[in-house]
Amino acid sequence: MPTRRLEFATLAVATLLCVTSAKAQSPYGIGRVATTTETAGWNIDVGGDGSNLPPGSGSVSHGSEVFGQQCAACHGAKGEGGVGDRLVGGQGTLGTPKPVRTVGSYWPYAPTLFDYIRRAMPQNAPQSLSNDDVYAVSAYILSLNGLLPADATLDAQSLAAIKMPNRNMFVRDPRPDVKNSECMSGC
Repeated sequence: MPTRRLEFATLAVATLLCVTSAKAQSPYGIGRVATTTETAGWNIDVGGDGSNLPPGSGSVSHGSEVFGQQCAACHGAKGEGGVGDRLVGGQGTLGTPKPVRTVGSYWPYAPTLFDYIRRAMPQNAPQSLSNDDVYAVSAYILSLNGLLPADATLDAQSLAAIKMPNRNMFVRDPRPDVKNSECMSGC
């Protein structure tokens, strides 16, 4: 008798799974595939080449104001560091025994600055800045590092065009899961 019950329970579960997977769109047989609209809020990553930068723009002067209000408490009035990381200076120190890794000395791509600020800053309210404010803060930090003039305005095109000083000092990552161009097919 217990074998019959087990067979019946197995049949009932198999039938339920078949019915569920016939109705579901998910490859796992449960739920449904999220729509593009539903995932758009999470699809905010920006590539080092500037891919997926949003519309908007921001000036160095506006960035100075936003930085003073939202960033200076942690990063210092001029990005010199404090509770938060130092953002300015360090050029020429990476080959020394005491390298200073900042946006201006270490980061290889300017668009990743926008990406990081938009995702994670300010620390007490991540993703609270508008795209224009993020462009402005990015412009201000790049200006403090001598990579933009004080009267500059950044947008997607101009940010992607900035060549960072340490751009050519990083090596390509050979892992196929990071979309290395050498491994896009037949890996």
